[in-house]
Amino acid sequence: MDAVGRNNVTVTGRRDGPVVMLAHGFGCDQNMWRLVLPALAERFRVVLFDYVGSGRSDPSAWDGERYSSLEGYAGDVLDICDELDLTDVVFVGHSVSAMVGVLAAGRQPERFAKLVMVAPSPRYVDDPATGYTGGFTADDIDELLESLESNYLGWSAAMAPVIMANPERPELGQELTNSFCATDPAMAAVFAHTTFLSDSRADLGSVSVPTLVLECAQDVIAPREVGAYVHAVIPGSRLVTLDATGHCPQLSAPEATAREIVAFAGSPR
Repeated sequence: MDAVGRNNVTVTGRRDGPVVMLAHGFGCDQNMWRLVLPALAERFRVVLFDYVGSGRSDPSAWDGERYSSLEGYAGDVLDICDELDLTDVVFVGHSVSAMVGVLAAGRQPERFAKLVMVAPSPRYVDDPATGYTGGFTADDIDELLESLESNYLGWSAAMAPVIMANPERPELGQELTNSFCATDPAMAAVFAHTTFLSDSRADLGSVSVPTLVLECAQDVIAPREVGAYVHAVIPGSRLVTLDATGHCPQLSAPEATAREIVAFAGSPR
């Protein structure tokens, strides 16, 4: 199966521009980038896609074993790069996709020029033994996953507004709810386990390309302690705190998010 069809790949922007690849997070699809896309398309060749199990990807390509590991999602990214013969890619990963980008760049560093990590978290569960703060206890995550599995639509309606965290703009929470609800519950459950039980801390130190860490001023999913950790561990990375609330700044603060991505992606290596 070709990756372009499997992952519903869209290519837009300047055909001769540097390549920016946009990767969505759990429960989302490429439509989540639409508000930052115009600013990027003016200068870059922009590649968007849906992970298998999300958006308009081919559901027949679903493999529960493959996608029970972030390596499976990194494989999707590399398949797309190979099929489109992409090099010098600026990979922009939101949430868990930031770690997918780290894994993909680790496997084929020759394909990637830079990484932009939007609201990243290498581990969501606190690790008292090392002093790491992920924002959730192990019991928190167990409860979250149990709730998701028992009533996915109810979980989506309850959690999406919390994740978006802009109560004065309820349309944003509703959009995220709709995105979650459009995902097959069984596939979403696998992706949720893969996401919230992952631990990619050991992979951060191997990042060898220029990296921008974009965090939000307030984010219940990836608190600022996590952004500080990622910045400290990735050699030479740059940390920018957006004046934004919630876990999806590409929706809640698209102008600021686009501005930082454009400036970093367009700067010399």
